[in-house]
Amino acid sequence: MFGLFRKRDPHLQPATELYGSVVAQARAPEFYRDLMVPDTKEGRFEMIVLHLSLLIDRIRSEAGSADPFAKALTSVFVTDMDDNMREIGIGDLSVPRKVKKTAGALYDRTLQYREISEEGGDGALAAAISENVWSEADHPQAAKLADYRERARASLEKQALADIQAGTCRFPDVHAAPLYS
Repeated sequence: MFGLFRKRDPHLQPATELYGSVVAQARAPEFYRDLMVPDTKEGRFEMIVLHLSLLIDRIRSEAGSADPFAKALTSVFVTDMDDNMREIGIGDLSVPRKVKKTAGALYDRTLQYREISEEGGDGALAAAISENVWSEADHPQAAKLADYRERARASLEKQALADIQAGTCRFPDVHAAPLYS
């Protein structure tokens, strides 16, 4: 009954659509088949976080850190993680703790990747991605995934913030020409 009186967040629908684009891109078979990202819960999670962190940074770079759309996008992610954990049978009592951990991982990765990208460390980004995605210090495909991430970042910077906040974005082809040869 109290939900009837709650004001609906106008950012929720476009944030949900944008998050759907993130999940669709994160599930692209090329990541798992060609770049050997583990096709596991953890591997899929890392791919979602890799893409979502790019969008959060893009939105906040122009709109500021208190942007309500970025908050709505993060909220959609948290809701999805909660739903997925309950769906796979994680007990109701441990779900909030695990969701908090996944939200913390999103925050940590966003900060980590942002700092490395700002410093311009190609090798450092590949090392961080290798550790996060493959739990290895130097996976052979990490440099290709780091390059993809930087191409995606550059692509998102060229896209209008209004379009992104309307729920649409375009990610580059996984196998496009590398930025750094």
